[in-house]
Amino acid sequence: MAAKAFFLMRLNDHVQYLKHITDTLDGKTEFVGTSHIECKLGHWIYGEGEAEIAALTDPRAKAIFDSLKDPHEKFHTISKDVLIKHSSGDAEGARKAATEMHILSTQIYNKLLDLDGMK
Repeated sequence: MAAKAFFLMRLNDHVQYLKHITDTLDGKTEFVGTSHIECKLGHWIYGEGEAEIAALTDPRAKAIFDSLKDPHEKFHTISKDVLIKHSSGDAEGARKAATEMHILSTQIYNKLLDLDGMK
């Protein structure tokens, strides 16, 4: 089913964004991040996502889709905080913020997997 591959692509977009942050924390890159609207997942959520969700027959799909928005926005706010704290030398603050970022990431990941399982 095309939609299944599509939702897995959105999941991969999120995982790749998280990897850029992790690589920056590890000193491998200098990623500065984007807003929740500018990233690939955000482009989908605030773009063609509504149409993709409308094509699903599962009545829970719209609620799950809508529930992606808040943790996704918070993820970007916190990931930006992680990067700022890291660049200013606040390793402990970056670590604490990164823990919260990973919790939100797991929520996003699980919601996308839920959508992937729907028809």
